[in-house]
Amino acid sequence: MTDIQEFKRRLLDLEARAVARTDRAMEAAGIGRDTVHDSGDASHATAAASEQFTEAELSAGTLGEIRAALGRIDAGTFGACAVDGAPIEEARLAAVPWAAHCLVHAEQAEAADDDTMPTL
Repeated sequence: MTDIQEFKRRLLDLEARAVARTDRAMEAAGIGRDTVHDSGDASHATAAASEQFTEAELSAGTLGEIRAALGRIDAGTFGACAVDGAPIEEARLAAVPWAAHCLVHAEQAEAADDDTMPTL
């Protein structure tokens, strides 16, 4: 396995960026501010806030995964698949340093999620 400390540095940098992105998206969504002045403003603000809130949710979700990976580093389990403890592929960790599953188990989880999605 490559240098755990390098992964930790990358994850801490990603964490800082995710926090900043989440904060910007929340601010752009107007969460905590009263900026609506009339019904036209309200309609526009609602659409913009919805888009920004979705971005904030995505950023917050990634932030949670990054923090979980930092926790695995501290616990000594970083780089081990959460399902069976097998090593997570180096290329996968290089691409997704917060990955908790090897490629096989990640694909199985994704397929299971696709199976539970309603078809239109």
